[in-house]
Order: sequence, then C-alpha cells, then structure tokens
Amino acid sequence: MTFDEAVYQFISRVPAGKVTTYGTVARAIGRPRAARQVGNALHRNPRAGEIPCHRVVNREGRLAPAFAFGGPEVQAGLLRAEGVPSFERGGQYFVDLNEYLWRP
Repeated sequence: MTFDEAVYQFISRVPAGKVTTYGTVARAIGRPRAARQVGNALHRNPRAGEIPCHRVVNREGRLAPAFAFGGPEVQAGLLRAEGVPSFERGGQYFVDLNEYLWRP
C-alpha cells in the first residue's frame, strides 16, 4: 500500500462529527514524522467527496488555510454540516479539539 493510500484509508475511518489531526494520521499509519506529507496527500485526494479530507485539521484545531477543495470557508461549511462548528480568530478558522477530536 502506498503512503497516500494508507492516509486515505485512515481518513475514511474518521466519523462524521469528528476531526483528527495531520500528526494523528501520520502516527496511525506508522510514519510519525510525516504530518506534512499527510497534508500533501490530502491535497492530491483523488476521490473528493468520498474521502473526507475536510475532517483533518492541524494540532491546534486550525482549518487548512488553502483547503484543496475551495478554501477554509468551504472546509468550515463541510464540518458545520456534520455538526462540527468552527470559530474565527485572527482571520483563521478553528475547531474545538477538546470536544471534536477523534482518536482511534
């Protein structure tokens, strides 16, 4: 299985209404220092809408500033539709990891 396939397989397990972090994904697939590469794989998501890459945020709960499928406002909207609210701080969007973080 390729790195990207491992990322997509793991992301597909994140339930609606929850988020995970790039670092959690990297650790879960056995590449604990590859959080940045996880982000790159999500940018290449070949099955947008099927693989829920919008459920991945950074370690602070910040949404992707350049979400591959339309920007942080689109990511925030997708999460909101699943019951995960975001808030804006300093021009960036965040989710509350204390409430919405999924850990496998």
